[in-house]
Amino acid sequence: MEIKLSPVIAGVMNWGDWHAKFNPAQTAELINHCVSNGITTFDHADIYGGYTTEADFGEGFAQSGVKREDIQLISKCGIQHTLGNRNNAVKHYNYSKEYIIWSAENSLKFLQTDYLDVLLLHRPSPLMHPDEIAEAVTKLKQEGKIKAFGLSNFTNSQTDLIRTRTEVFCNQIEFSATALQPMLDGSLDYMMVNNIKPLAWSPVGSIFKENTAQTERLRKLLTGFAEKYGVTEDVILFAWIMQHPADIIPVSGSTSAERLKNQMKATTVKLELMDWFAIWTESTGHKVP
Repeated sequence: MEIKLSPVIAGVMNWGDWHAKFNPAQTAELINHCVSNGITTFDHADIYGGYTTEADFGEGFAQSGVKREDIQLISKCGIQHTLGNRNNAVKHYNYSKEYIIWSAENSLKFLQTDYLDVLLLHRPSPLMHPDEIAEAVTKLKQEGKIKAFGLSNFTNSQTDLIRTRTEVFCNQIEFSATALQPMLDGSLDYMMVNNIKPLAWSPVGSIFKENTAQTERLRKLLTGFAEKYGVTEDVILFAWIMQHPADIIPVSGSTSAERLKNQMKATTVKLELMDWFAIWTESTGHKVP
C-alpha cells in the first residue's frame, strides 16, 4: 500500500503542554488551516507533552470536521521517560512486542482514530530484537491498525538490522543546514538505495536559536537569499533540504498558522546550484572538497 505524505509535515510536539498549550478549538482551527494549505500529514510521538499531546490533538481533531482519509497521522513509540504518568525510575527504551502493540493502541485511542498511517520507533535501543519488532508490526498491520512502519534517529546498520525482518517505510532524522551529517555519512545515500523515505526533524536547525560563527555566516547569507527569491529565510532552508535528490520531507516544528502556510512556499522555490552550495559552504566554514 502506497503512503503519500504532504510535502511539508506539521510536527505537533509543541502544540500541547510543552509549548503552545492549544485547547481543542485552537487545535481544530490549526488542523483545518494546515489541511487547507496542503499540509495534511501530522507528526506525533506518544511522549510529546509528557504523554498528553496525542489526546489533546485527538479532541481537536474530533471537533475539526476534517475527514480521516484526508490526513495522515504519524506517531512514534519506545521512549519510556520519567516524566508524565509512566512512573519510570529511569528513562529507557522498550521495544518488546507487547509494548509496541500496547503503545500503538494507546495512540489510536488518544488520537481518536482507527489507524495510524505510519508508526515509528522513536530512538534505537541496544536491546531491541528485530524478531519481536517484526511480530508486533505484522500483527498491527494485519489488524489494520497501522498502514506502514518506520524508524526515527536510526543509523544505517540499525536500519539494516530491522530490515532483516520487516519493511521500513521511512526514517525520521535530524537534518538541516546546521546538521549536515546524514548528507556526509552516507545516510541519505543509503535511504535512496533502499527506497526509504527521509523525514527531517528540526529543518531550520540552530540558525535562529544560537549565536555561533556558523549561524552568523548562515544568517548573513540567508538575508540576501530571502531578498533574491522573495521568500523568508526559513523557506530558503526548507527549499535547500527539499532540493536534495533523496526527496526529503521537512517536519515543521512551528505552531504559527501563518508560518506553516508560508513554509509551503518551499515547494515552489528552486535554488540556483551555486546558491545551494553556498549554504553548505557557509555551514562548514570552508569550500567543498
